[in-house]
Amino acid sequence: MMPIQIDFALATPEILLLIFGAAILLFDAINKHPERKPTFILSLLALAVISVVTIVQWQQGVAGRTFNGLFVVDSMAHLLKLASYIAVAVTLVYGRLYARDREMLGGGEYYVLALFALLGQMVMISAGNLITVYLGLELMSLALYALIALRRDDAVATEAAMKYFVLGALASGFLLYGMSMIYGATGHLDIAVISEVIGAGRAQNMPLVFGIVFLVAGLAFKLGAVPFHMWVPDVYQGSPTAATLILGGAPKLAAFAITLRLLVEGLFDLATDWQPMLLIMAVLSLAIGNLTAIVQTNFKRLLAYSSISHMGFVLLALGSGYVDGRPNLAVNAYGGALFYMLTYVLTTLGSFGLILLLARQGFEAENIADLKGLNQRSPWHAAIVLMLMVSLAGLPPMVGFYAKLAVLQSVVSAGHTWIAVIAVVFSLIGAFYYLRVVKAVYFDEPSGDAMPVHAGIGQRSLLSVNGALILVLGILPGGLMALCIKTMGTSLGL
Repeated sequence: MMPIQIDFALATPEILLLIFGAAILLFDAINKHPERKPTFILSLLALAVISVVTIVQWQQGVAGRTFNGLFVVDSMAHLLKLASYIAVAVTLVYGRLYARDREMLGGGEYYVLALFALLGQMVMISAGNLITVYLGLELMSLALYALIALRRDDAVATEAAMKYFVLGALASGFLLYGMSMIYGATGHLDIAVISEVIGAGRAQNMPLVFGIVFLVAGLAFKLGAVPFHMWVPDVYQGSPTAATLILGGAPKLAAFAITLRLLVEGLFDLATDWQPMLLIMAVLSLAIGNLTAIVQTNFKRLLAYSSISHMGFVLLALGSGYVDGRPNLAVNAYGGALFYMLTYVLTTLGSFGLILLLARQGFEAENIADLKGLNQRSPWHAAIVLMLMVSLAGLPPMVGFYAKLAVLQSVVSAGHTWIAVIAVVFSLIGAFYYLRVVKAVYFDEPSGDAMPVHAGIGQRSLLSVNGALILVLGILPGGLMALCIKTMGTSLGL
């Protein structure tokens, strides 16, 4: 009989976050502060504590498997969890005033749901078993459904939550069916054991291939890639912006993590089966995302289609690691994908943070027209918009340029030159709608109801740091890229 392997120390950040989340929920029941400021401070304190714990564990080289392989801790888990903590903390700072003005704070649910969504993401990032993947995914998704529908008197937000719930349930069904097929083909749920069974040639081929198809479909939905992208623009636009930012930030990192866990750690020997699917979805995402974004007038909807196109670049990198039966390119390809995802989330935080900063009571600042003449009202915030849009367009010297260059190098090295050319062409098309935003900010006259930009010192300072990081990482990207490549090499054993 196999001995029970349980090491609670490996799951310390998750255990602490669960305790903090429950304690904050109980505290908020007696907290009568109208703006829920103590709840906000406690939430940031919880994130700070688990950040310190994760950094200490990472520096001390804490790694391993616990709960009989259900839970895995490695360098990739530490890095993505730390990035998720930062993303959620930044989101809460950006969204606090917006949530207060729109009466979203209620009994502090906004903060507690954000923390429990983060807990689900942490479980996904450390998933070592198919069951753990699904457990974390549903914990995250249920919290996100509730967050989007937090404004119960807003019909648009309720509709967005219903769309996300229905399509999310469908995607979860795809993922579950794919997992069941893989379990049937290999006889195991543990991702590491599944990899060993496939490597030894003991798996049944037919159910395995079917399982991969459904698995990739479910993962593509969570990433928001074509043709499973239908929910992205509607949910991004319909959700309260403070909830949209929670949805568009840290969950992308968790979805990326389970994609690596399932496809690279578990099914790497079948890369010739799933890589072509990723490349096809990548090209379709680049095409539909960029072409559809051109006609958008709503800024949040434009950013949604932009997200679809950027997930195309991530899939390009993931589809370029295994060539001619050799994994030589895998570390650089997956390291480039990780770098791209981290920098994309950083840019997304700034973009939606700017919308939150410009919004005020009774005014959403969601349309591109609302940015007209921003340079005349606030030159510094106009400069931040310029940095964000230039980075998303992939133009130097911003970090988006280096991220796209790293992915394109991996694609060309894998021999997919024509796909790289297509990616460059659609990136050039995409530059049009980003520069259209810049034109509105710098060259259009402000509308009659335009008002000076007023925001708290915390929001303004954080947005400034956010914009500065995009520039600094664009000029000096080597450190973060080296960290991403090293992380992929040690975590995935490549």
